[in-house]
Amino acid sequence: MIGLGTLINVGGILLGGLLGALFGKAINVRIQETIMKATGLCVIFLGIGGAIEKMMTVTESGLTSGGTMMIIGSFAIGSLIGEILNIEKHLEHFGEWLKEKTKNDRDTKFVDGFVNTSLTVCIGAMAVVGAIQDGIAGDYSILAAKAVLDLIIVIIMTTSMGKGCIFSAIPVAIF
Repeated sequence: MIGLGTLINVGGILLGGLLGALFGKAINVRIQETIMKATGLCVIFLGIGGAIEKMMTVTESGLTSGGTMMIIGSFAIGSLIGEILNIEKHLEHFGEWLKEKTKNDRDTKFVDGFVNTSLTVCIGAMAVVGAIQDGIAGDYSILAAKAVLDLIIVIIMTTSMGKGCIFSAIPVAIF
């Protein structure tokens, strides 16, 4: 079913946010840091694996590579577009609006939590490639793996930055 991966990913973020809000205080800072390092390492390995799978080919004559310029161009153009559109500023404004609408005016970390978590879960190859594969082919496997990582990441981020992190599910659903 097309879009199932997005629903799984959004569900993982919501569940992670709720678990972080309810039980996060039980996770001390040392454990939080270790879990974030472990998930970061998982993301690095998945990224390298995905890049190597698409960039390198084993042939009879050895290892050949390709697509290097595509990666460089994608990073450069994506960064340029993000800065021209000033995506972070728009996320901050949306975060302020959410803070007001959800009656979290006293929560000083709400907007920072929302923006940082939104950027963390929306930026990256898994988000882009996973959304494309889910939308075109109905293959939700990348977004399902991303949902597990996001669940863990959002638990930790909600613990340290508050309930604004839960609302990062909205940009993920839109993306």
